[in-house]
Parts: sequence; structure tokens; C-alpha cells
Amino acid sequence: MQATASPVRPSSADSFVITYAALSLQEAYELADDPANGAVVVMSGMVRNNTDGQSVVALEYQAYEPMAIQIFHQIAREIRQRWLDVTHVVIHHRVGRLKIGEISVLVAIGCPHRTEAFAACQYAIDTLKHQAPIWKKEHWTDGSSSWVSIAACEQPGENY
Repeated sequence: MQATASPVRPSSADSFVITYAALSLQEAYELADDPANGAVVVMSGMVRNNTDGQSVVALEYQAYEPMAIQIFHQIAREIRQRWLDVTHVVIHHRVGRLKIGEISVLVAIGCPHRTEAFAACQYAIDTLKHQAPIWKKEHWTDGSSSWVSIAACEQPGENY
């Protein structure tokens, strides 16, 4: 009889949030920090003032929260399968209307080594943008707006 590996589960130290409240870089960092870490990599996605040369005044995010949180858990499981030493996975996403410069998403990865922390962080944000049911509507200076399709995001690569 061949033994099978048990499925990798997210750690109770992980943190997954979807909120209307402002996101905190300090909080994300603290949640990913651990004495075993040699690195904490934090990715902060912010609302920029233009897209493809068109002036943006705000973004509006909506999410199907139950499924998005499930995707965040799945991302953490996949990270732990690829990078075994990861200590913490933090994924926080904001919903609602955000102004230029506001943080829309935070991903923080705690790990003993920086190379793995960077790779896991990039994998997390790329996978989230492609798979999580979170949509954004761009509001432009001319008063028009448009929803951005989730399918428009790049598929995460195999170079992780």
C-alpha cells in the first residue's frame, strides 16, 4: 500500500480579508512577520491616475466575497506546495470606491529566504488577479467609466 501525502492547508497564521476599510501596510507586514523569517515581501497595489493614456479619477471594486476568500485560501495552499518554508500568507483586498493613491490590495509573504518570498508574493498577486472574482470599474475624468474584465489579466506564468 502506497502512502499518500496529506493536502497542504493554509496556516492559521495566514490572513485573508476583503473590506471597505482602508488597508494598512503596517498591519500586513506585522501579520506576515515571524522570528523564523529572513524576509517579508509586501506588494501594495494602488490606484493610479491613468490607464493606457486615459486619465483616471477613481476605481470601484466589487467582489463575490465567499468565493474570493476561497481563492485566497487556494492561493495559500498552492504557495505552501511550491515554497515549503513560507511562514505566513497575507492577502487583503479592498472593495468600494477608491481615490488615486489609495491601496486596493496588499499581499505579504513571510519566509526564511528572500528569493522564495519574492517568488511566492508574485505568484499570489498574479494568481489573485487572474482567478479571484474581484472586478474593478475605472472612472475617467470625462465622466465615463468601464468595468475591467477579470479575463483581461495575465495568466500566472510557470516561471515561479
